[in-house]
Amino acid sequence: MIKTEALCKTFLTGFRRQKINALQGLNLEIEKGEIFGFLGPNGAGKTTTIKILAGLIKPSSGKAFVLGKPAGEVGSRARIGFLPEQPYFYDYLSGREFLNFCSRFFPMTEQERKQRVNSLLGLVGLESARELALRKYSKGMLQRIGLAQALVNDPELVILDEPMSGLDPLGRKEIRDLISGLKEKGKTVFFNTHIISDVEIICDRVGIIDQGRLLKVGVVEEIASASIHQWELQAEVRNPELRKDLEAQARTGPCSLSWQKDLVLIQTPDEAQARALARLLLDKKARLLDYSARRQSLEDFFVKMVREKARQ
Repeated sequence: MIKTEALCKTFLTGFRRQKINALQGLNLEIEKGEIFGFLGPNGAGKTTTIKILAGLIKPSSGKAFVLGKPAGEVGSRARIGFLPEQPYFYDYLSGREFLNFCSRFFPMTEQERKQRVNSLLGLVGLESARELALRKYSKGMLQRIGLAQALVNDPELVILDEPMSGLDPLGRKEIRDLISGLKEKGKTVFFNTHIISDVEIICDRVGIIDQGRLLKVGVVEEIASASIHQWELQAEVRNPELRKDLEAQARTGPCSLSWQKDLVLIQTPDEAQARALARLLLDKKARLLDYSARRQSLEDFFVKMVREKARQ
């Protein structure tokens, strides 16, 4: 559905025409029917990528393909839906009038147009606000009507630029539900964001970009659980001597103890030490309540990747 090959984009800014490398050799492939989250900090190159895919700007070098055609061709544009980060709305129009206006860019009969508009208003939950002027819509309602206009042509591929930005938790959930619904209808969704929790909830795969370079691409669960960063043991310890032994271990190794009466929580990044502590607890007849590994979250992985990149 989307493919880029060594995609680069350089902007010239300021009086001295200083070069800014917004994208540096981006290679990316998005498969049909998946929700792909493009994750990165502000200024990472996410919006630049989307503008190239939508045909709004041209790359400095490299290639971009959308639905098998070069990005920007009319044949591919007709089959995609696009919601920019800061869409402009004719605020004197109602929601129904705005969608009717957008539908006139596509070959539909008047009856088809009416049915499509009514269907979209129902899909995004704005039937009761169909005749309300857009200037009276909330931020969440504007995002929903913006998503509706991106679906007017029943696209195969939906490209969304920061669709949850500025929304409260309820508004973000509504947009997430709409995006998940698109996948159920067989659509492919590519969206960028810097809100990591949204990516973890709805995306099949994620790409992490920073300073114009793609750092990692993979299945969300695989990336989030790529490494164990801590082992945890919980036990009931009534033996005073065992308690002293555990305290001694904490002083000599990279582990920490948290006591609540006879209950102790032991945390260590060292698997060998975790195993040794578990054996010690069992040998001393302590009650071992839990022995588990804590894997890093997608947020942990993202922060780690960006920080490592910044140190290079």
